[in-house]
Amino acid sequence: MKKILFLTVRDPFSGKFSGDVIRSKKFVEYFSKKNKVQIITLGNNNKFKNSKKISIKFFKRENFILIFFRCLLSIIQLKPLHLNFFYSSLLKKYLSQNIKSYDLIFCQSIRAFYNLPDFQKNIILDVGDLYSKNYYQTFKNLFFLNPLKIIYYIESKLIKKYEHFCFSKSNKILLFSKKEIKEIKNISKSKIVQINFGVDKIKKIYKFSKKNYKIIFIGNIKYTPNRQACYNFVNNIFPIIKEFFPEIEFHILGEIYSLDKYILLRKPGVQIKGKIKNLEPHLSNVICGLANLNISTGVQTKLLTYMSYGIPSICSEKVFKNFDKIRSNKIDYYKNDKEFINLIIKMKNNSSYSNKVSDRGIKTVQKFKWPKILNSFDRFI
Repeated sequence: MKKILFLTVRDPFSGKFSGDVIRSKKFVEYFSKKNKVQIITLGNNNKFKNSKKISIKFFKRENFILIFFRCLLSIIQLKPLHLNFFYSSLLKKYLSQNIKSYDLIFCQSIRAFYNLPDFQKNIILDVGDLYSKNYYQTFKNLFFLNPLKIIYYIESKLIKKYEHFCFSKSNKILLFSKKEIKEIKNISKSKIVQINFGVDKIKKIYKFSKKNYKIIFIGNIKYTPNRQACYNFVNNIFPIIKEFFPEIEFHILGEIYSLDKYILLRKPGVQIKGKIKNLEPHLSNVICGLANLNISTGVQTKLLTYMSYGIPSICSEKVFKNFDKIRSNKIDYYKNDKEFINLIIKMKNNSSYSNKVSDRGIKTVQKFKWPKILNSFDRFI
C-alpha cells in the first residue's frame, strides 16, 4: 500500500459539475482502493469527512496584494502570470516539510505543480489539455485592439516553457488527446500516456418532439473559451434561430460571473441555471447540446456528457478535430455559421435525423466509461 499525495488547486469533493473536479474525484477514489490518499488543495474545508483511505488538507489562497506583487515579480523574471493565482506559500512550506513521507505525487495540472518544492520524486502530472495551446488560441481569437491580446500571446510562450519544465521533472504525463501528445517536443513519448475523460453512466433520456424548445450549453462560464462560446451563440446565432422558432430557449448550465449573468439574461430566451449538481432535471425537452468553442484544446467533456444522455450534440470543427476515437463516428460539426444554424434547424424538425444522432452518440460514448479508463492506471502506478 502506497501513500499518495494528490495535489490539486480545486477540491475534488466540492460537488461542482466541472470536468477537472469530476476527473480528480474519480482518480482519488480509484487510488484509494489500494492506497492511502492525502489530498492537498486550495480553498475552504467542505463537508467531506476524512477516512482511513482518503484525507483532505486545505490551504487558503494568497491575498490580492501578495498576488499582485508576485505578478510584478513574474514580469521581471519572465515567468507566467497565470500560475500566481494558484500559488500558496503556506502550502509550499507544508510540502517542503512533509514531501518525503509520500511514495507518489499525483499533480493535477501545472497550476498545482507550481506549488511543489524543488525535489526529485515519483511524479505523475495530469495535464489534461495544454494550457499554452489554449492561451495561444485565445490570443488569435481576440480583437486586434484588445489590450489582452498581447498579454495572452506572451503568456502562451511563457507557459509553454513552464510546461516543458514540468514535463521534464515528471515521471508520467497524462493528456486527453493524441493530437496534443504529438505536439510535445523534446520529451520522451514513453513518459506520456493518453487518459481520456470518462462518463459514469449511460442513460438515454432524450426523446424527440417538435415541441422540444431547449438548446443547452454545459460548462464553467468563468472559463474564457466557454464564456466566449456562449456570447458568440447568443449574439450571432440565437437571434436567427429565434426568427424560425420564437419559442426556443438557450439554457446555460454552469458557474458564471454575476456580470455575465446580468448581461446574458437581458437577451430574449436566455436562461441561466448556474452551478448544478444534478443534470437530469434540466435535460427534458432538449433539442441539442452545444460545444461551439472557437478556443479548444483536448477533449471537450461536455460533448461526452451530452452523448451519455443520448442528447444530439453539435460542435465546432476545432472541437471535432481534437477527438481521436470519435472522429470516425461522424460527430456533427460545423465549419461556419450557416452550417451551425442548419444543424440546429435539422435537429429541431427532423425526428429521423435527431434520433440517429442520439443513437450514434450512445454507441460512441461506450468507449469512455470510467472503469475502462481508470483500469489503465495499473500500468504505471
